[in-house]
Amino acid sequence: MTPEALAALMADHPYSPAAQVAQTAHRLALAAHWSPPRGARLLEIGCGQGDTTAVLADLVGPAGHVLATDPGPAGHGTPVTLGDSLRHLTAGPLGDRVETRLGFDLAAAAPEPGFDAVVLAHCSWYMADASALRRLLERAREWAPVLHFAEWDPAPTSPDQFAHHFAVRLQAHLVATGPRGDGNVRTPFSRPQILRLLAETGWHAGPAASVPATGLQDADWEIDAARYWLEEARGQDGFPAHALDLAESEADVLAACARPEGNVCLPVWTVTATA
Repeated sequence: MTPEALAALMADHPYSPAAQVAQTAHRLALAAHWSPPRGARLLEIGCGQGDTTAVLADLVGPAGHVLATDPGPAGHGTPVTLGDSLRHLTAGPLGDRVETRLGFDLAAAAPEPGFDAVVLAHCSWYMADASALRRLLERAREWAPVLHFAEWDPAPTSPDQFAHHFAVRLQAHLVATGPRGDGNVRTPFSRPQILRLLAETGWHAGPAASVPATGLQDADWEIDAARYWLEEARGQDGFPAHALDLAESEADVLAACARPEGNVCLPVWTVTATA
């Protein structure tokens, strides 16, 4: 299907059609590097609202299967929750090849046979720390012999990406030093960190590739999230004073870099690894 046709299957599409088409087109660009064959059985970790799920389901065809999992609860997410979004997707024309499991903990789940590849796209930064990601990568090897990985790269390649960079760093700082640890961006791993973790967990990574992030609004979303988290931290009892001082400084730098809207996203990279 075209990006427009796939995007129209998503529950978020009526709220922001252009943003949904951009997200879908980006996932298609990622999948072009992975090239899952027709009939493949894929385990998707961190499916969120199903942007990548829809693309994978379309590519594997009617004989394929996508098990889309996410550790989050069904009620998480806005303007459409994870549960509502995935129910909407599975009720559509791709639903017969998609299975969804929310509240799914890969580390605690018994491996199921028959999967050709594991997909981990744009969700490693949600991990609490490197040890948590290491455990996930270790368990993924028990499910399939191939891993398709994609993530933002926190190293900007142009000055107009610095706002996204500082928004991510500010969120990670607030999560790491504050009383709460449930932010979306917790550990913005660098590309070298990810490659080291893959090697340490027995994966053999192929060549990494850059993938365009044209039209994506994630930089704007992360800037808004960083400002929200900082405002919340200001009102929290017990937030370390020094940590808050540093966060205020980071927020000032972010304010100096950020545009009101249309901020440019950080680079995206992908790699396929084999066990």
